[in-house]
Amino acid sequence: MAAFSLVLPSHFTRSLHDIDLFSIAIDFGVLLISLTVHEAAHAWTAERLGDRTARMLGRVSLNPLVHIDPIGTVLLPLIAAVSHLLIIGWAKPVPVNTRNLGHPRRDFVLVAAAGPISNLLQATVAAALLRVAFAGGALSGAPFDVLYRAIQINLLLAFFNLIPVPPLDGGNVLLGLLPPRAAVSYAQLRQYGFLILYALMLTGVASAIVVPPTKLLMGILLP
Repeated sequence: MAAFSLVLPSHFTRSLHDIDLFSIAIDFGVLLISLTVHEAAHAWTAERLGDRTARMLGRVSLNPLVHIDPIGTVLLPLIAAVSHLLIIGWAKPVPVNTRNLGHPRRDFVLVAAAGPISNLLQATVAAALLRVAFAGGALSGAPFDVLYRAIQINLLLAFFNLIPVPPLDGGNVLLGLLPPRAAVSYAQLRQYGFLILYALMLTGVASAIVVPPTKLLMGILLP
């Protein structure tokens, strides 16, 4: 399972001369940490439910290096930073052998859901830190930017990955919830997953799914 992200942070819509390298560094750092925790959550949950495949490959780890995909985690975000393109980024997939899970269909849903849940938890922790800092009157500049973007990016990651299209986590959750025969048919969408996602993005459907809950939770979480 891999975390996917729509790589289009707010500053990416500026012209090339207006690119703020400091903001890009903040966004890239936050995205890298968020994807790392997301993938580690998949790996940890799979191990807890009986599948040690990820553990044997060193993926139950908060070391970003074991989760980075050179293209999806590094190259595509950098291309997005200097272009006006809608780009999907991703981390290295966490392998899950469902035969090792105690209850394969149920446990696969839990493993898939663990990634987006980890992003929601990261957003909540960042918001709590922001509230504590605001209460003490000691937050401005870069620390504020980091925490604010941590909330925003993690919420976007969570809700984007919950779109019910394979290979996103939402698609994997749905596959585990559907009756077996329907799940087999639905799984065939996986080969067209990227085409479907880009179609949803270009038509604005993805934004209609992701942006409203992101704004709602940001309104609740932010001080």
